[in-house]
Amino acid sequence: MIAAIGAVAANGVLGLDNWLPWDIPEELAYFERTVEGAALVVGRATYESMDVVPPDSFVVSRQPDLRLKPGCHRVASVEEGLRQAQATGKPVFVIGGASVYAAAWPYCQRFYLTRIEREFAGDTLFPDVIPLADWSVLSERVESYLERKSGEPVVCRFIQYEQANPRLP
Repeated sequence: MIAAIGAVAANGVLGLDNWLPWDIPEELAYFERTVEGAALVVGRATYESMDVVPPDSFVVSRQPDLRLKPGCHRVASVEEGLRQAQATGKPVFVIGGASVYAAAWPYCQRFYLTRIEREFAGDTLFPDVIPLADWSVLSERVESYLERKSGEPVVCRFIQYEQANPRLP
């Protein structure tokens, strides 16, 4: 199964300077637990922002000479990344950024999306081409955490969506 995972603020922001615009350790820990042991499909900028990159990460980039960490693979398209990730036999997660989400959603059966119920400043928006309103909601959990940059509480809605008939990559 191919799934995507991400987080988005109330104003549609998902990134700032190639990273998250918020500091919510529990939300990041949820992400890490969910993708543990999976093959990842990730855009180059998101890949370069990651401190730890697991093996079987497929980095979408047009740069043929891109230097990658051991166990990571450059792919020319999201579709190629999804096919190679599936060939590992592991669960497959698309982890961003925005253009990778926009290209990958037709192939995803699930989307694990954390909706952060506060606006944040940022330079990257969640793609509005993803029709999550047409997907089924499998589960939803609401938690309140302390956002460490502001010191204020923030509500996180952990929603698992399912698409009925995803395409094959």
